[in-house]
Amino acid sequence: MADAVPNGQPAVNGLTSPPLPLSSSLVFLGTGCSSAVPNARCLIQPPDPPCPVCSQSLSVPPELNPNYRCNTSLLIDYCQDEVAHKYILIDVGKTFREQVLRWFVHHKIPCVDSIVLTHEHADAILGLDDVRVVQAFSPTNDIDPTPIYLSQYAMDSIAQKFPYLVRKKLKEGEEVRRVAQLDWRIIESDLQKPFTTSGLEFVPLPVISDLHFSISCVLFCFLFFCLSFVYLSGDTW
Repeated sequence: MADAVPNGQPAVNGLTSPPLPLSSSLVFLGTGCSSAVPNARCLIQPPDPPCPVCSQSLSVPPELNPNYRCNTSLLIDYCQDEVAHKYILIDVGKTFREQVLRWFVHHKIPCVDSIVLTHEHADAILGLDDVRVVQAFSPTNDIDPTPIYLSQYAMDSIAQKFPYLVRKKLKEGEEVRRVAQLDWRIIESDLQKPFTTSGLEFVPLPVISDLHFSISCVLFCFLFFCLSFVYLSGDTW
């Protein structure tokens, strides 16, 4: 199995390398804060003295630069057998399109088979409109929807922000639009009850959001082969 390091680079035995074709891997699509790194303000309105992180962010290509980070997100490339790969995306933040252009192309990832959302903040959901680019294309949008798992709290918030992604049917006379097709699946109120998507079992554990002091963020723990991985959405890794 290929482990992973920040900025989308998987590693084998500590050496940077493309993911092995017959093994599963984790790809860190982003490990940055909500505003991402660099902070655009630091570049267009540079402070004096200049920020030591943002000022170096454009010095080398992003894939080699620890000071260039997108919103926190993880892609699981789960190899179920010798030929079948399933791609599970955790969180779809504001920088999702950039992550697709940078890392999906680099790792030859053709699609996303399922999505897990940890919470409803901008850095976890505002890329949902762009999920259509990792789905099959159909002029009539007649495609299988992508399963997406989230809490009821997050669902209520997303329904207000993206009503056109939640609505099941077009209104009479409404023109077909090419929008992401999503199969919304609510995690049961018993948050510690496991669920399975794309062949992997997830165990959601509630954590208190530091912004709202409510259970609006969810920590997802899941068993991956014989090893345990924990995903906790936050500003840094």
